[in-house]
This record gives sequence, structure tokens and C-alpha cells, in this order.
Amino acid sequence: MLILASQSASRRAMLEAAGLPFVALPAQVDERAIEAGLAGAAPEAVAQALGEAKAQAVSALHPERLVLGSDSLVVCGGRRFDKPASREEAAAHLRFFSGKTMELVSAAALVRSGAVVWAGARTARLKVAALSDGFIAGYLDHEWPAVAGCVGVFRIEGRGVQLFESIEGDHFTVLGMPLLAVLGALRELGELTA
Repeated sequence: MLILASQSASRRAMLEAAGLPFVALPAQVDERAIEAGLAGAAPEAVAQALGEAKAQAVSALHPERLVLGSDSLVVCGGRRFDKPASREEAAAHLRFFSGKTMELVSAAALVRSGAVVWAGARTARLKVAALSDGFIAGYLDHEWPAVAGCVGVFRIEGRGVQLFESIEGDHFTVLGMPLLAVLGALRELGELTA
């Protein structure tokens, strides 16, 4: 059975909806230290390294199992954004995103016995509408603290869809994992039959 190295509700929901048997175990990794070691790296490389680190951490405890690690990050206006640490920071992120296009990078890795057997990343482009301070306050009244754990300060499956004028990229990448690529890799590895 697959192990998902995450407690992300959206990643769990994607795997459940796809009918994959799995168990979710949180990965204990220092994401900020990994990011610091990759200063100046492309967003895809950072997201990929984080996904791989999560999968490898769980694989060290369960080497006989196939482990899926995943991570997402947002880049907008030349800046990389992490999950907001407070409601005030969430509002500041949303003000910055207003009227701009954000890139959301979702990466995943499959690891067995500590070795990466597959890795991939996908990018979605999301055009943010012009957001007034009043809209931002009302949005956070409804969505905070649920979006505290969401890079980009939104849940596309909820009110977060109101933030956008257009989206280029697949829905699963926006949800936080390149699920179609993961399913393809599982088929190639013989873990999923078509």
C-alpha cells in the first residue's frame, strides 16, 4: 500500500477520489533549511527537493513501502511565497497578488528504500482579479484560519475560486499535487493497472 508523506487534506482527498489505497504519515523535515540550501534555485527545483525530502524521510522509517511526497509553492512578481504565518500576512499576500499572475508549482516524488524512483513537477498560472481591501477582509472573515496552511492563501475548491480571472493548468496541480503525472508513474512502476 502506498504511503502519502503528508497530512494535506487536499492531497488525501485527491488520492481517495482516484481510488488509490494509501495511508498518510506526516514527514518530519525542516522545509526552511532545505529552501535555504537552495537559495536562487528555480521554483520547480525547490518544490521537487521538498517533495523528495518528505518522501525520503518517511521511506527511512518504511523502506519496503512506496512513499509519495509532494510540495507546492507560489511565485508572483519575482517573489516566492510560503504559507502565511498570520491573518495580517495573508492579507498582505493577497494585496500583493491583486491584479497579477501567480505561478503555482506542484511537485511530487515516489521513493522506495530511500531512492527516488520517479519525480515530476507541473506549473499552473493563475490570473488574480483586482482585489479591494474590503473584499480581502470579507474573504479572510470566511476563509481564515482554513487558508493558513495554503500556499497562495486559497482553496480553489472553496471561496478561493473567487480570487481568479483565469487559470491555465490542470486542476490537480492547483490543488497541490500533479496527480495525473503521479498516476502515470504508478502505472509505469506496475503499482497501478490501466
